[in-house]
Amino acid sequence: MATKDKEKDYGPLPPLIAKGLNDKLYEKRKTAALDLERTIKELNALGDWKQVDDIAFVLNQEFIQIPNPNSKKGGLIGLAATAIALGIEAGKFIERLVPPVLSCFNDQDSRVRYYACEALYNVAKVSRRAILPYFTRIFDDISKLAADPDFNVKNGAELLDRLIKDIVTESPTFDVDAFISLLRERIYSNSQHVRQFIVQWITLLDAVPQIDLLKYLPEFLDGMFLILSDPSKDIRRMCQVRLGEFVKEISTSPNSVNFTAMANILVVHCQSQDRLTQHTALQWVNGFIALAGRRMLPLCAGFLTAILPCVAYHDRQDVRDVAIAANQALMKLITAEDDHMDLNYLKRYDPEFRRAVNRSSHTSSELESNNSVDMSPMSSEVIVNGSPPILSLSSLMPSHATGFQLQPVIEVLTLQLLNKSVETRVAVLRWMLNLHDRLPKKMFLLADQLFPVLLSSLSDASEEVVLLDLEVIAEVSSSSAEAVIVAFRAAASQQHSPEASPPTTPGSRRRKKGKNASNGAEVQATGGTARRDGLEAAAPLKAATKNNLTMYFTKFMTNLVSLFSTDRQLLEDRGPFIIRQLCLLLDPKDIYCAFAEILLQEEDLKFASTMVRNLNMILMTSVELFKLRNELRDLKTKDSVDLFCTLYHSWSHNPVATVSVCFLTQTYKHACNLICKFGELNVSAVMLAEIDKLVQLMESPVFVYLRLQLLEPDRHHHLIKALYGLLMLLPQSAAFTTLQHRLSCVPTTKQASFESRVGKATTSERDRLLMGVDFDGLLRHFETVQVKHSEEARRTLLKERQV
Repeated sequence: MATKDKEKDYGPLPPLIAKGLNDKLYEKRKTAALDLERTIKELNALGDWKQVDDIAFVLNQEFIQIPNPNSKKGGLIGLAATAIALGIEAGKFIERLVPPVLSCFNDQDSRVRYYACEALYNVAKVSRRAILPYFTRIFDDISKLAADPDFNVKNGAELLDRLIKDIVTESPTFDVDAFISLLRERIYSNSQHVRQFIVQWITLLDAVPQIDLLKYLPEFLDGMFLILSDPSKDIRRMCQVRLGEFVKEISTSPNSVNFTAMANILVVHCQSQDRLTQHTALQWVNGFIALAGRRMLPLCAGFLTAILPCVAYHDRQDVRDVAIAANQALMKLITAEDDHMDLNYLKRYDPEFRRAVNRSSHTSSELESNNSVDMSPMSSEVIVNGSPPILSLSSLMPSHATGFQLQPVIEVLTLQLLNKSVETRVAVLRWMLNLHDRLPKKMFLLADQLFPVLLSSLSDASEEVVLLDLEVIAEVSSSSAEAVIVAFRAAASQQHSPEASPPTTPGSRRRKKGKNASNGAEVQATGGTARRDGLEAAAPLKAATKNNLTMYFTKFMTNLVSLFSTDRQLLEDRGPFIIRQLCLLLDPKDIYCAFAEILLQEEDLKFASTMVRNLNMILMTSVELFKLRNELRDLKTKDSVDLFCTLYHSWSHNPVATVSVCFLTQTYKHACNLICKFGELNVSAVMLAEIDKLVQLMESPVFVYLRLQLLEPDRHHHLIKALYGLLMLLPQSAAFTTLQHRLSCVPTTKQASFESRVGKATTSERDRLLMGVDFDGLLRHFETVQVKHSEEARRTLLKERQV
């Protein structure tokens, strides 16, 4: 073996030096390295670069590439000695010096890895900037060595890392792009040492004046937030400080920041299970909204996905506070100008508009040959048969559009409305109200998507949710945006239909709270409500048509009755609350007329009777219906008389409710006739209980006027007779005693004087209006409805017996 070593030729490398570098003792390798350093210095002084290059080649091939660890160590110390001897000239041989050393960073022997760190340190120390072409490989290897299990290797890598940082900071030609590419990969390491190493490098580069790291922030922001959730407090603190510095830099130069590229990253981390990560991400979102303003509108849906669930985090108050602030700031970004729509928007979101355009296009192709009218789409007016001009599509549609996308926002809101948290559902409904207030036209076009989830929310356990839900429904039901949308459709048809009649403008109805339902200009349009995709083909209610409520009012009222019919518990528990709130949000007359029309067609007679009983009790006792009660009590207008007749037809499902509404409207003669018909009905225990409640109701402040009228028996003898009729129907009970005592207080008078005094009374406007009411027809209707109830009760009884 000794003979073979002696015979081995190391080329330009002196044999004694080669033998020393291969020795297993460190001292001998060190001595050989010093000898090699002197040799290289002599060659460097002579300018014999070829000989130096050959020696470096031999050190790589015959030492570093050899499996023997001692040979590797000798080769590494030899390359380090070569670099030291060359000094500033080492850069000429950087390709011979650096790659062999880097190949040893992954060696299995920890001592070899340590010698590699030491060797590269010496090479970098003398070559400085010349080593930067290998920076990406060096950075990658040092990042791995930062997590090395050997303490000495880790320390050696740390010293090398400091030197490389110094070289980078002093170099004006550092390749940041290459570094970021490597950083994107290494930043996802789970090693705490590597994470610390990464954050330190980011901190260093951000401090270099000629490097604009903000430009690259989207590339590694995700990894920074992952590091922020590290179990180590020191690493978390280091990362938090670094992120805080980035926030300050963004604040000073927001125009140079790509907010959009970072938005999705923040949305993901806003849903982190780690409290600090979640709180920091929300702070960033809030900061982005404040700095970028309306530039954030295209990202609104994503931000809402992150923010809305966080507003309910009571166990994380800091997170909740930031989420609420961000939610309010985002809401304020939306303005009325976001409600502008162009033709493409309508074609996309309004099926009826597409049909109108298609029809007009078909008509246009037939009429173009006649050249009888100017059909240029650029025309500011369209004149139809000499009629006053109507606005063209180009004048209805502003040409500009904002970046706010409503459709994805609605999808997020409808999804979050199913969130188990009450606070989140409340925040969602407030968003819907805000959108209806500022974007009435666009919201109206998407109402089909909202309605199913809004209807289901009426069963919510939270009264606050139900209340806000009703507000949103009321907004949709009374929005005058429908008039504008109909105008757009009409303009699309009229643009190419010169034979059509000029459209008329439907009245614009606003909610009682006075909010404008549309920011669009007033336009001439055709009236009526067309069926849209996703809607049930239900005929519009008279109340909706008369008062210019939208087609969604009809849909809502129909579905509400259906919901009460299928969920009787909801009717009992929440029915009065829902109806009272609706009467606050919309005109009570519209609500009650709609209920009356729907119940008139109700096939479930038992449910109809129950529904009428509830509606009647609300009508008689609710503060919200005080004005409507007064209107019915006075019957001074034709509308009030029509309302009485409308209610009467449906109230006939419940005899006691029918009598009570007659008492309310002071139609005592008819009430007396109705009570006389009770003898022909099946007076059940339920009906007697309802009469009992009616007697109690007459003792309430609602019927003060009725009790005072008992002081004039000559003028209100039908009232007295009706009350005696109720007294005769009642069994001996507390209600019987109450009513008997009340009637005992009526002043006595002779029956003969009744007719004479009634005959002398003047005819009032109320009397003239009531003369037009067919009370006999109403009574016949009552009898017909009660016959149906009797037949239904009989059929039900037969079915029960069969079972």
